[in-house]
Amino acid sequence: MAGNYKVWLDRAKSNLAISKNKADDDIFYEDLCFQAQQAVEKALKGLLIFYGVDPEKTHNLVSLIKELSKYTDIPEDINETAVLNDYAVQTRYPGDYTPISEEEYSHAIATAEKCIVWIQEKIKGLLKKAEEDKDQLYFDSVAEKK
Repeated sequence: MAGNYKVWLDRAKSNLAISKNKADDDIFYEDLCFQAQQAVEKALKGLLIFYGVDPEKTHNLVSLIKELSKYTDIPEDINETAVLNDYAVQTRYPGDYTPISEEEYSHAIATAEKCIVWIQEKIKGLLKKAEEDKDQLYFDSVAEKK
C-alpha cells in the first residue's frame, strides 16, 4: 500500500477540496463529510509513510493515530479528528443515521483542515531538521579533518 507520502498528501488535499463543495439538492452533507474523513485518513497514512511505515488498510482514524503515536507526539486536537470516523462508513449509504447538519459539516471541515495543516507542518519541520543534521554532519567531518 505504501508508496510516496507526497502522493498521499496530494490525495488528502484533493479530498479536502471536494469536501468544501456546497451542499444542495444533489449533494448531501453526509457525502461531503465522508470526503473530509477521507482527507484525514489519507493525510495520516501519508505521515506514516513518511516515517517509513506501511499503514494498515483501514478507515479507522483511531487505529491510524494510535500507530502514528509510536513515532511522534499527537496533539489533543489531532486526536480529536477521530470524531470523523462516523463519516467513514455509517453515513455513506442511506439508512439508519441522522442527517448531518450544516454545523456538523462545518466542524468536520475545520477538523480535517487542522489535521492536514498539522501533518504538512510536521513533515516540513522533520525535513528541515534532517537537512540541518546533514549540514552539521558535514561541518563536523570538515572540522575533524583540520
